[in-house]
Amino acid sequence: QVQLVESGGGLVQPGGSLRLSCAASGFTTDDYTIGWFRQAPGKEREGISYISKSSDGGTYYADSVKGRITISRDNAENTVYLQLNSLKPEDTAVYYCAAIWDTTRASNLLNFYEYDYWGRGTQVTVSS
Repeated sequence: QVQLVESGGGLVQPGGSLRLSCAASGFTTDDYTIGWFRQAPGKEREGISYISKSSDGGTYYADSVKGRITISRDNAENTVYLQLNSLKPEDTAVYYCAAIWDTTRASNLLNFYEYDYWGRGTQVTVSS
């Protein structure tokens, strides 16, 4: 059974950092493209980053977060991480990870509808 579980969210002051984890079971993250998304109240789900399957390589960041976040994969832990730095109040949202195996027909891997499997999310709140 494919499962994704996010963790690491919480309350942080502006300028602070968090590291989010996306732990996978039932499949190997190395064989999948893993994306991170976020959704603030009343807003659409926004794709912020993805890391391609190892055979393809590569990472991608949305302009809204570029320079402040880093995505990485630990194959031994079967986990993908998202390091968030210089956090701002507008980064407050529920953060989700998602997985897709076949990317050949995907047009934009920052679009949430491209993904097959989802976690339940972890809340990040940036406030003083």
